[in-house]
Amino acid sequence: MDDSEAFGNSNPGDGAKAKPKVIVIMGPTGSGKSKLAIDLASHFPVEAINADSMQVYRGLDVLTNKVPLSDQKGVPHHLLGTISPNVEFTAKDFRDSAIPLINDISARNCLPVIVGGTNYFIQALVSPFLLDESVEDMDEPCLDNLSGNTQLDKSFIPEKENSNNNYDLLKDIDPVAANRMHPNNHRKISQYLSLYARTGVLPSKIFQGKAAEKWGQVGNSRYDCCFICVDATLPVLDRYVEQRVDCMIDAGLLNEVYDIYNPNADYSRGLRQAIGVREFEPLLKTLVIDEIYKSKKELTEDFRREKGDKLCNDDLRELLKLSSDSKSITLMEEAIEKVKVNTRRLVRRQKRMLNRLQKLFDWTIHYVDSTESLSSKSDDVWTVQVVEQTVKIVRSFLGDNESLSSTSGTLNSSGMKLFQRDLWTQYVCKACGDRVLRGIHEWEQHKKGRGHRKRISSLKNKSQGPCLVEQQPKH
Repeated sequence: MDDSEAFGNSNPGDGAKAKPKVIVIMGPTGSGKSKLAIDLASHFPVEAINADSMQVYRGLDVLTNKVPLSDQKGVPHHLLGTISPNVEFTAKDFRDSAIPLINDISARNCLPVIVGGTNYFIQALVSPFLLDESVEDMDEPCLDNLSGNTQLDKSFIPEKENSNNNYDLLKDIDPVAANRMHPNNHRKISQYLSLYARTGVLPSKIFQGKAAEKWGQVGNSRYDCCFICVDATLPVLDRYVEQRVDCMIDAGLLNEVYDIYNPNADYSRGLRQAIGVREFEPLLKTLVIDEIYKSKKELTEDFRREKGDKLCNDDLRELLKLSSDSKSITLMEEAIEKVKVNTRRLVRRQKRMLNRLQKLFDWTIHYVDSTESLSSKSDDVWTVQVVEQTVKIVRSFLGDNESLSSTSGTLNSSGMKLFQRDLWTQYVCKACGDRVLRGIHEWEQHKKGRGHRKRISSLKNKSQGPCLVEQQPKH
C-alpha cells in the first residue's frame, strides 16, 4: 500500500468526504477491552479489528487469550489469529492491513472498532509517524518534506557483526540522536543508521522543528477517532492477571507451549515473542520432559480410565506430577511465576505508554473504570460502569457532540506544542545504577517511581551525599 494512502489530508471544508469514524478501545491487559468491544454490538453495528501484536498470529490461543468463537457473539473479528506464527508482523504491516478493513467495514455502514493493548500498532494506524521504535518504517511522504538524499549511501549501512562500531558511527554523523539512546540499544542504532543511509536525513532532524509538529499526533489522520481506555487500579489488575494465568494453565497453556517448542527457534520474531513462551524454556529443555513423553503411551490408558476417552487439556502437567521429579515440578512452578511477573510488568508498560500518548502527543483519551467490576466479578457492575458509560461516549462521538468530558472522565491534553517538549535531553540517575532516561517526561515519571524513591531514601539515610545526576543534551 502506498504510504500516501495511509494518512489522508482530506478536509471536509474543501468538498472532500467526511473522515470515517473509528472507535479505538485501548487499555492495559486484563482490563476488559475485548469484552467491551463485543458488548458494544448490542448498541451499534460494530466489527472488531484486533490490535494485539500476539493475537494476530495463528496458534497459542490459550496463551495469547484470544476470544473464542463461542464468546464472540456473532461479532466479526478481523486480524485475529490470521498471520503465520513464524513471520514478523510489524506496526506498518498492521497499518497496511487495517486500512482496507476499516474502509470495507465503513462501506457496510458498520462501525470499525480497533481493540487491543499494542499501542504502537494503534499509533501507526492513526498518526502521521510510526513510533520512534519503528523509525525505519516512517512514512516516505513525511521524509520527503525534509532535505536530504534519496540515494542509498552504503557507507552508512549498519554493520551486523560490530555493534560498537555502529554506535560510534552514529555519534559521528548525528551526536544528538546518539545521545538520545543507550549504546547497547543495537536495534535502534541500526534503525537510525539505515534511515540515514536511505534518506540522507539526520534522525534527530525528524524530531525537530516543523517536521516534529505532527509527529505522534492524530490531527492529520485519515480517520475521525474516538479513543476509549478501559482501565483499572494496579492492585486489582495484578490480582486479575495472576488469576488469569492460573486459568490459562488449567486450560492447557503448557501443552500449547510444548507443541511449538524448538530449542533452535528464534524467540525474537513472530509468535514466540509472546509472554509465556520463553519462560517455560528451562523446563522444556530438561530431559525429563522427553522421558515423560516417551512414556506417554503407557500412561495414556490410565488417563483414559480416569478422565474418559479424551485426554484432558492439562495432561502434560499431570504427567509431570506423576513423574515425581521434583526438579521439573520446581521449574514448572518457577515458569508460571515468571509469566505472572512479566504480565504485571506489561500492564505497567502499557499504562505508561497511554500516559505518554496523552501527555506528549496530545491524544484525547476517554477513560472508563473497570476496577469495581473486576473486583466484584459482577456482570451488573460491568454493564453499568463500563458498557453504559462507553455507549454514552460513542453516541456523543457519532452525533458530533462536543460535551464528552461531562460523562466520560476525559483527560484533556496539555496543549503544548511537540517541538517545545523536551524529548531529547538525556538524564542519568546515579541512584538507580546509572539508569538513562530520555526526555523530561520519562525523567519525571522515573522520579515518581516507588523503586527510585526507596533508593533515594536509603541513600539519604546512609548520608552518601549527592545521589542524583542530570545530564543535559549535547548539541
